[in-house]
Amino acid sequence: MSLAVLYSRALAGLDAPLVTVEAHLGNGLPSFTIVGLPEAEVKEAKDRVRAALLNARFEFPARRITVNLAPADLPKESGRFDLPIALGILAASGQIPGERLQRFEFAGELALTGELRPVRGALAMALAVARDGRGFVLPQANAPEAALAYGAEVYAAPALMDVCAHLAGHAGLARAVPAPVLAAARYADLMDIKGQAQARRALEIAAAGGHSLLMVGPPGTGKTMLAQRLPGILPPMTEAEALESAAVQSIGRRGFDATLWKQRPYRAPHHTASAVALVGGGGIPRPGEVSLAMHGVLFLDELPEFERRVLEVLREPLESGRITISRAANQADFPAQFQLVAAMNPCPCGYLGHYHGRCRCTPDQVARYRSRISGPLLDRIDLQIEVPALAQEDLMRSADGEPSAVVRVRVTAARERAMARQQKPNARLGSREIDEHCARDDKGETLLKQAIARLGLSARAYHRILRVARTIADLDAAETVMSGHVAEAVQYRRLDRSA
Repeated sequence: MSLAVLYSRALAGLDAPLVTVEAHLGNGLPSFTIVGLPEAEVKEAKDRVRAALLNARFEFPARRITVNLAPADLPKESGRFDLPIALGILAASGQIPGERLQRFEFAGELALTGELRPVRGALAMALAVARDGRGFVLPQANAPEAALAYGAEVYAAPALMDVCAHLAGHAGLARAVPAPVLAAARYADLMDIKGQAQARRALEIAAAGGHSLLMVGPPGTGKTMLAQRLPGILPPMTEAEALESAAVQSIGRRGFDATLWKQRPYRAPHHTASAVALVGGGGIPRPGEVSLAMHGVLFLDELPEFERRVLEVLREPLESGRITISRAANQADFPAQFQLVAAMNPCPCGYLGHYHGRCRCTPDQVARYRSRISGPLLDRIDLQIEVPALAQEDLMRSADGEPSAVVRVRVTAARERAMARQQKPNARLGSREIDEHCARDDKGETLLKQAIARLGLSARAYHRILRVARTIADLDAAETVMSGHVAEAVQYRRLDRSA
């Protein structure tokens, strides 16, 4: 036959819309045309496919070849269409049987030798293919990742010849299985931290309720070490969380390492990162750091060193847990349920309040430095603590704090109480849910009103205090938010922004 039809997948955010690949061989002068809104990578498939077919000992038809990627209004990018285009040409020219093409979907970039190279988004595509009930043939390097999709029938192919042999019934492709997972995730241990009892307590509260955290202190006080240990005390990932996090990472530039299944992501971009790097973007939108940290930790060190306009893009995802990337021709939605942990110095030189008294910054310099963090962004950070410099005798002592495993037990128990009560972490409670689930005694209500009046807190800060108080109550296994819980939550909003 002179026409072959088979299926592949594009990427649009986390979605993987179906693409119908139609290959037609017509009479006329030899030519090779790809239509259907292809990007440059797809247009270059013509040369890769021609060389791969010839090196795999197939005949490249000397006819007028037209390949249509439908729907025509959906942008097509990357080399994932190489394999289906090559198979379409082979089926249309009668070199392989076309009867079994409808049972599978195909994706893979071709090397000039005919070998298959990995592509982005294997897991996201496999999830979509599984819903449609077809098998999925893709490069061998992508197979362990794609096999994580529940119900997906994934076949690993080393090269074009193996796919053709499978379709012809001569030799079947191996059914892919998930890669072996490490016995346990390896995180840095909280026991390494010396002193800093308040910071450790704040870290535990942040982990239990999914709250954001800002640490302010001189250099060398352990702010980065504390942030690195937050993933180790977070509750274990559920299957749904792990799948969503892996799917986002799958469409990122580096893809997803299947051996890290159910490990909390930890992202720490440099302060020179752009706004697009944080929230995502591009002509064909890709996820940024806030999405790649899905169900994990996004750590921003030296917070005032980030450009102010870059930091402001965090305001919406911190509130909604999602980010929408809009471009003239494309729009994509990405999840962004991450925990923000930020660290900063108290002044430009970094030593304001240090017991050595070495700071020489003027009050105006300190005020300008701290004003780099806007009020609206600071208002969205639940816990704001000072991490003071340790005295010399504390530095000489060995670390004597609790290990991460012990803290994680308490955190997991508190998170389970919250999930049983409202099916979401306390940090994600809406205003009506706060009224329903954050019942407090009369003394706690009075204390909260006094704090609002004296500290000039906003309505947003009021709700965030209640969410933190609810988490503290969960850590104490208390049904009602008591005055002590409210008092502790209030003290985490009293960070002095002045000199």
